[in-house]
Amino acid sequence: MANQAEGSTTAAEKSRERGARQEVFGVVTSAKMQKTIVVKVTRTTQHPLYRRVVRSAKKYYAHDESGEARVGDIVRIASTRPLSKLKRWRLKEIIARSTRAV
Repeated sequence: MANQAEGSTTAAEKSRERGARQEVFGVVTSAKMQKTIVVKVTRTTQHPLYRRVVRSAKKYYAHDESGEARVGDIVRIASTRPLSKLKRWRLKEIIARSTRAV
């Protein structure tokens, strides 16, 4: 009876065991590559000595299978297994579309 319960794990239970994927929000800065977008993520932190708010930015290469993201879109990306030399993220959803005409 206990063996049967162990063998019937669902995908949701497996993902819980593995841990939650890290997710970040950012702005698409480039969508010129095939199935790849570059996302700029800006973080705000307080300087330890001067107590000023400091903005720091980092860019991530993310996998966009359908190629739906455009420059200026605000997106959510999630961490994943390494897909190439630089790609460790995938596009999860597009939060807001860019109003800029291309």
